Amino acid sequence: MKNQTFIPIPEEIITKTLGELTFSSQGLSQGLIPAIAQQYDSGEILMMAWMNADAVRETLKRGVICYWSRSRNALWRKGETSGQIQTLKNFRYDCDRDTILLLVDQKGVACHTGRRNCFFYETTSSGIKTVRDVEIDPKDLYPK
Repeated sequence: MKNQTFIPIPEEIITKTLGELTFSSQGLSQGLIPAIAQQYDSGEILMMAWMNADAVRETLKRGVICYWSRSRNALWRKGETSGQIQTLKNFRYDCDRDTILLLVDQKGVACHTGRRNCFFYETTSSGIKTVRDVEIDPKDLYPK
């Protein structure tokens, strides 16, 4: 996949895409769909977050990833505080239409802990270990 410039998705295609997706109808994730962010050129899985219809629409219109924060109960524009933005390269969804795969170009680290990705705990036969080091101190990512 080439490093191309984002072309905004037309509204009629966004509307059709939203009609295709299956958002959860139960529990804490009601009205949400899981979204996996993957670095477009290396294949590295960066993180998983939730999107609602507004987050999907904004992402497809602007080309900068927007999620739904369950803890804030609000749209969360990735990198708006830390500067560690994700630029959309490709928007995909699975055969059941209930999970989104975002191929992104991640600027800096993806995890709020200051690690490149959020998947840094590994369970092995000898126990649980941390397999990624902190790259940026979270205090530097989120100054008060």
